[in-house]
Amino acid sequence: MTQTNDTTQLNQRLDNLETRLAFQDDVIDQLNHEISVHQQKIKDLNEQLHLIGQKVRDMNTSVVGRDEDETPPPHY
Repeated sequence: MTQTNDTTQLNQRLDNLETRLAFQDDVIDQLNHEISVHQQKIKDLNEQLHLIGQKVRDMNTSVVGRDEDETPPPHY
């Protein structure tokens, strides 16, 4: 009777461990998916940031001319 009881308990523990393992595998798969989504978003944001930085640099050079090209103010 004791051996049957021990076997039943071991089987229950094994079932519990297998259930937990399956749940953990599912969570790991979900987290991997989220990581890949976030990596793509970070890549896209970095590209956008680079483009914005380039546009700002272009605006700074095109809006403000060189000092030599500016006419002096009227009070000179």
